[in-house]
Amino acid sequence: MAIDTKPAMLPPSTVSSPPPIEVDVAPEEVGASEANRARGMRREVRRQLGGARLGDLFALVGAVTASLSTTWAVTTQIMPVTGSLGPFLIAFALFVAFYTLLLSFTEPTPIVRDRVASVVVHSLAIIVVLTLIFVVAFTIFRGLEALRFPNFFVQDMSLAGPLDPLSAGGIVHAIVGSLIQITIALVITIPLGILTALYLNEMPGRFASFVRTVVEAMSALPSIVAGLFIYATAILILGLEKSGFAAALAISVMMLPIMIRASDVVIRMVPSTLKEGAIGLGAGQWRTVWHVVLPTSRSGLATAIILATARGIGETSPVLLTSGFTAAMNLDPLRGPMVSLPLAVFQFVKSPEPTMIARGFGAAAVLMLLVLLLFAGARWLGGRTIEKQDRARHRRERALASVVAAIASIGRAVRHIGRRAVPVLRAAHVAGARVARAINGLWVVLSQRVRQALGYRSPEMPPTESIDPSTSLSLAAGEQT
Repeated sequence: MAIDTKPAMLPPSTVSSPPPIEVDVAPEEVGASEANRARGMRREVRRQLGGARLGDLFALVGAVTASLSTTWAVTTQIMPVTGSLGPFLIAFALFVAFYTLLLSFTEPTPIVRDRVASVVVHSLAIIVVLTLIFVVAFTIFRGLEALRFPNFFVQDMSLAGPLDPLSAGGIVHAIVGSLIQITIALVITIPLGILTALYLNEMPGRFASFVRTVVEAMSALPSIVAGLFIYATAILILGLEKSGFAAALAISVMMLPIMIRASDVVIRMVPSTLKEGAIGLGAGQWRTVWHVVLPTSRSGLATAIILATARGIGETSPVLLTSGFTAAMNLDPLRGPMVSLPLAVFQFVKSPEPTMIARGFGAAAVLMLLVLLLFAGARWLGGRTIEKQDRARHRRERALASVVAAIASIGRAVRHIGRRAVPVLRAAHVAGARVARAINGLWVVLSQRVRQALGYRSPEMPPTESIDPSTSLSLAAGEQT
C-alpha cells in the first residue's frame, strides 16, 4: 500500500500571519536618520593631492612677495644684518610662515600640512641644486683663463714659474699622477671591500659584528690620520720611499670603509629566495655567491665604487704627507714624489700670483671633469645587468640580420638587373658595330665619287697610260682601304 508523503495543504484562510512588531522611535532619531540619508546622497568632493591650482600659485607669489618685503624691512630698518646668509635664512622662514597663513584661509588643515611640507622639500632641493651649479660654474669661470691654452693640458710645471704667463706650463703631471694613484687605490680597495662585505653577510657571527663596528668607526676617520698612519708604518718603519704608491695606500685607507659599508648594504638587499633557490638546486655557498649574489648586486656595487672613488680622489693631506710635491712628470709610482690634482690645486691657489690662482681653478675644473668621466664609466659598467646584456645582444642580432637581409636584397636586385641588361647591351653592341660598318662603307663610296668627280690624282702616281693592269689593281685596292 502506497503511503502519501506530501504535506497536507491548508487553505489560505486558515494561515495566520504574525502580528506586526511595534517599535517606539523618537522623532529626533527619525530626523537624524533622514539627515544622514540626505548627506549620503550628497556627492563627496575628492581631495586633490597633486597638481597646481590657481589659488596655490597666488598663495606662493604672495608669500614670496611678503617674505622679501618683510626681510628688507627687518634687515635694513629694524636690525641691520651684514652678509647674505642671515637675510636668506630670515626670508626663507618668513616665506614658509606667510605661505602657511595664506593657505589656512582657503584650505583645511591636512591640505595645508601637505602643501607646506611639499614646498619645504622642494625649496631645499632647489637650494642644493643651485649650490652645486654655483660651485661648478664659479670654478669653470675662474679657470677659463687657463683652460683656453692648449699647453695647460700637455705640459708640466718643470720649466714654468709663478711669474711666467699662462702660455707656459701645465698640469699634465698632476692628471697622470691622479690617475695612477686612484687606479692603484681601486685595485687595492675593490677586492678587499667586496670580500669583506661578503664575509659580513655570508658568515655572520661575533667577529663579523666586531668588523662591522670597526668599519663604521673608520668611516669618520680624518684624512690626516690616514696619511700619518701610512707615513709612520710604510715610510718610517718599513722604509718605503715617498712615492705615488705610498699615497695610493693612504687613499685606499680612506676609501675602504666607504666601499665596505656600501657593498654591505647592497649585498644585504639581495632577496634570500634567490640564494635559497640556488642552494636548493645543488649549488654551494661560494658558487651561489659568484653566480647569484654578485650578478644581482652589480649595479649597487658600481655605486659603491663611485662613492669610494669620490672619497679618495679629492684627498690632499694624505698625498702631501706620503708622496710630496713635484713640478715635473713622474710615471714611476714606486720612486720619487708624485703630485695629484687636489695637491696641485692647493699649491697653485695658495700662491699670490694671479696666473697661479688661474692654474689652480683650471686644475679644479679638470678634476671635476675627470671625476664625472670616472662616474659615468662606472655607472655604465655597473648598469650592464644580465637582462640588459640579453636585450642588447638581441638588438645586435636583429640589426645584423636586417643588414644581411638588405645586402642580400641588393645583390638579388643587381643580379636581376644584370640578367636583364646583358642581352640589351649585347644587342646594342651588335647594332653599333653594324652602324659603324655602314658608315665606313658609305664614307668610302662617297670619297671615291668625290675623287672621280674632281679628277684627283696623287703627285707621285705615274700617268695612266703607263700603268700596267697589276699596278692599277693594287692602287684601287689601296684607295678602297
